[in-house]
Amino acid sequence: MNVITVFVGLLSVFFLFASSIKIFGWQKFIFETQLAMFIKYGLNRQIMALVGVVELFGAIAIWFQGSWVGTLGALAILGASIGAIGCHLIWDTWKEAVPAMVTGTLSAIVAWSGRETVLSVVGIS
Repeated sequence: MNVITVFVGLLSVFFLFASSIKIFGWQKFIFETQLAMFIKYGLNRQIMALVGVVELFGAIAIWFQGSWVGTLGALAILGASIGAIGCHLIWDTWKEAVPAMVTGTLSAIVAWSGRETVLSVVGIS
């Protein structure tokens, strides 16, 4: 098992959990805490659900390493992480951004590892 596989597993488990709460609200305490943050950032419940859908797509698609779909999944997670980092740095403190910094770093490494596949699909390799 290589490092990329470990990163994919960690990211997938984390974002399957996080996205399911954003979409379905099944874990009341975490859901209400996250919704309060989204509202503080000027965003609403629908945007929170949309972020959850992006995270869910990333958590599933990232398993298709060796395909452009896997890289796209890693980029979806990277985008969500960058958005979270920005919101935390603007409205909170850097400490709240640390989990997003970790997931952003891991997803960037996974996306970078799949760059050749994406480049070959678009004809740049």
